[in-house]
Amino acid sequence: MSEDDVAQVVTGIGPRLRALRTRQGLSLQQLADQSGVSPAAIHKVEQSTMVPTITTLLKLAATFDVPVGHFIDEAPAPASSAVHVPAKRRRQVTSAAGDIVTGQLSADGGPFDLDATLSEVGPGASSGEATARSAGETLVHVVSGSLEVTVSGQPIKLSTGDSLHFRAEEPHSWRNPGARVAKVIFASVPERR
Repeated sequence: MSEDDVAQVVTGIGPRLRALRTRQGLSLQQLADQSGVSPAAIHKVEQSTMVPTITTLLKLAATFDVPVGHFIDEAPAPASSAVHVPAKRRRQVTSAAGDIVTGQLSADGGPFDLDATLSEVGPGASSGEATARSAGETLVHVVSGSLEVTVSGQPIKLSTGDSLHFRAEEPHSWRNPGARVAKVIFASVPERR
């Protein structure tokens, strides 16, 4: 394995960790509480400014119930520019509290930048404290139910059919203020470098 190959594997750890955390609807603090890894360390790993120790990877893998290899897997890019994700094969993650179920809509890895999920958010469930991610964009679309999204301290109530598009680096959080499950599509694209 060349140095370039090693560098590519190492820089892939952060995005894989961030994708797992966001799919599960966890804030940095919630993941820190569950894993025993500090929020600062998690943030640095996600931003690829720190290479995690094997102990850190083991703790994070145990928290998400995935093999440690998930973070360093050298999955090849899809052979095609189109990837079909069948509903029955969609990877799903349930939050620790069981009130958020998230299914991956977009392809895992490959040449794609878009990360899209369909989440079923139970009444009262939330993303936790407001967090800012790396530069990019986020789109939230409510398929059914309602969701309150707070961006830079401003709460915005979304109902069935509503969408909200914002810069991902703005502090943001969300919660379901309704009495029934909300089905929500979350899509994000990182800033192109």
